[in-house]
Parts: sequence; structure tokens; C-alpha cells
Amino acid sequence: MAGTAVLSFALAACGSDGSSDDASDTPSDTPTSASAPESSEPPADSFTNDKCAANQTSADSFRVGGILPLTGSLAFLGPPEIAGVGLAVSDINAAGGVNGAQACHDVQDSGDSSDMSVSTASAGTLVSSKPSVIIGAASSSVSLNVVDTFADNKITEISPANTAVDLSGYSPFYFRTAPPDGVQGNALGTLISTDGYSKVAFIVFADTYGTGLRNAVEETIKAAGGSCTYGCKGQGDEFPPGQTTFSSEVSSALASKPDAIVVLAFDETKSIVPELKSQGWDMSKTYFTDGNTADYSKDFAKGTLDGAQGTIPGADPDQTFKDRLSGWAEVGEGKPLSDYSYGAESYDATILAALAAVKGGATDSVTVQKNLAAVSGATDGEECNTYADCVALLGDGKEIRYAGPSGIGPIDDENDPSSAFVGIYTFDANNKNELTSTVEGSKG
Repeated sequence: MAGTAVLSFALAACGSDGSSDDASDTPSDTPTSASAPESSEPPADSFTNDKCAANQTSADSFRVGGILPLTGSLAFLGPPEIAGVGLAVSDINAAGGVNGAQACHDVQDSGDSSDMSVSTASAGTLVSSKPSVIIGAASSSVSLNVVDTFADNKITEISPANTAVDLSGYSPFYFRTAPPDGVQGNALGTLISTDGYSKVAFIVFADTYGTGLRNAVEETIKAAGGSCTYGCKGQGDEFPPGQTTFSSEVSSALASKPDAIVVLAFDETKSIVPELKSQGWDMSKTYFTDGNTADYSKDFAKGTLDGAQGTIPGADPDQTFKDRLSGWAEVGEGKPLSDYSYGAESYDATILAALAAVKGGATDSVTVQKNLAAVSGATDGEECNTYADCVALLGDGKEIRYAGPSGIGPIDDENDPSSAFVGIYTFDANNKNELTSTVEGSKG
């Protein structure tokens, strides 16, 4: 397995006044990153919710399976990810399908890492349905639980949200449209250092995602001349997922006299934050990541997180795409979105898979696997921004580079995005996270 990549960063687009009235993790009125595509598919008059029939398989359809969090600690990521898949399938069918075959979607529950039986059962169901591609999982630990099942059956899996470095190059059948933790960790560590903090404590859970990201942040801070005071790699201070009380961890972290604290957790964050506050910690010196950079306006008293910061991988999609994503959610799931995290990555994963099938001339999963990197731009093709436009270029015999709303670069030889954006968020007095800048990170 590949280790943390060496990274280089360039500031892409800064400057949000944080005035969004939207209750999402990614504010709807913030500026789009300068390097991200300006639009995805043109607005449609109507959306379709193309669920798979039981008898549809990759033999006669472009069947998109999903293993996404309908329940568990990451369930807040489910709606935007499902909408990303559903909207992509709707756009694919509006453009004539895949080699004339109808596209459809079938989303199963991934649960989370606290009960792997959920994802194990869903993986079995998806394998038996003979899909063209699987989109998911959101959790890196869940993907590590099911990735071999899919690979052994030669089914292509594309995660829109996995970031664990352990998954880089894991399998020829595993891809992702989210950057590995080395990219986000470098961005967060650089942010902390440029904010003037050098002594950093980590409150981190014993999860592949948490420890991998901790290692990347710690490495960046040390490279900048800083140090880790608590929760460091190899010290054994991690807590188990699902823990509900944190008096001991917070006391130990504060006793190490840090000038900044990084919290790496999921739902546990809702218990960690009050404990930090009650023990007198200055919450503006607290940092979060994509697993817990969320809207806490309904969870904490006003002002609790004022000034705290966090990171979420992915470009901030333009308003047109967000409106379309939420519009599909109203049709497909019965209500608009309040969160857009990884919606663009889910959309692009589905579109890339469909384009791979078009390029290869078949809808089976092996064909998708063989052509996925090429349609992402790995063969230096002509750039296109919509499924319909890319299909037209493929029809003319051209190589393509699909550049969608997630803003990722071509897939590299470890099946990771070769470059990606990381959003920097600041919490306001209402405990809402607002996008304040975007950094582009590249593997290299």
C-alpha cells in the first residue's frame, strides 16, 4: 500500500464573506473555485428517478449500485451522495443512455464502521445484482470491509468520499473521486502552521480514517517546525469509535499545553466539543476535518464554535450544479438538500463510469474498470464538461478528459485523483461552517 504522497499546494480562490443563508456544509452563495468548471449539465426542465428493476443487470443496462450511508454516524452524507448518483443517472438517460442502454440506480445502506454487518450484507446484495459500477462507500473503514468482495467479483468500486491513504493503489477495481488524506492533511497542517500554532494536540478515534489523517497533519506540522503534544502517532491515545464521554481525553490533551487542538471524529464530536468548552479551552483554536466539519447550529449554544476552522475535500460547485442537485433530491428523495458534501464527487464518479462504458463499448464492470482512467484525462484527451459533450467526442474517436463539478484532476496510477481541491471553512457565531478559501493540492 502506498504511503502519504508528497504534496504541493497553490492557493486557488479566496474570499467569502460567510453571509450564506443556506444551512448546508458548503454555502450556496460562496464563490466557485477559479480552477473548477463553471457548470455541469445545463439545467433540465425535469428530473427522472431511474431506480433499477430487479431484472436489470449490466448485461442489458448501465446499472449503478450504491453503498452509501443511509444510517449510522455518516448518514448526513447520504442525501447529497444519493442525489449525485441520481442526478447523474437522470442526465445520462436524458442524453440517450449508455451505448443505447438505459441507466438505473440501486442504492444500498453502508451503515458505518461500528457495525460492519450492514455493509457486508449490502455488498452481497449488490454483487448478486450484477452492476456495472458501485458508488461508495463514504467511510474508508467500510470500503476496506467490502473492497475485496467487489474486486474478487471484478466489480468496479468508485468512492466519492474515501480519503484513507491505505486505499491508494489497493486494487485495480477500486477508484475514488475524493483526494487521499495526504492532500487534506497537508492542507490542514499548513493552515494550522500559518495561523501561528506550533504545539498541536489530537483528539482522534481509532479508525483508519482518523489515524491516517492525524499522521498526515502531524507530519506537515513537524515539517514546519512544530510538534505534537498529545494524541500523536504511536502513543496509543486514540479512543474507540462510538465513545460518548471524553473528560479523560480532553483533560490529558489540555495538560499537554497545546496552542491548537485537532478533533478527528464523527458523531463523537458532539460530545467532545462541550467537554472542551467546559474545561475552558478557547474553541477558536480548534480544527476539524471532513468527518465533522458540519452545521452545528442546532447542537450547541450560540458562539460555541465561533472562529473554529475545518477542512472538506472538494471544490465548491457552482450554484447551477447545487440547484440541480437539490432539485433532483426533491424529486428522488422528497425534499431539498441542506448539505452538499461529496454530491459533486458522487455525480462525477457516476459520469466517469458511464463514459468509460461508452469508450469501451459495453456496460459490464470490467469494461468500466479498463477505461475509467482514460476518460478522466489520463491519456491527455480533449476536455469536456458534460456527459453529452463527452459522448460526442468519443463518438468522433477522440480521447477525452471529463472535467466535472468536483474539480479533480485525471485519475493517476494509484486510481486516485492526481489533484483536488480542499475547502477551508470557518465557524460563525451560529456554529455554522462557512467556506472562506479553497486550496488545490496535487499528488507528486
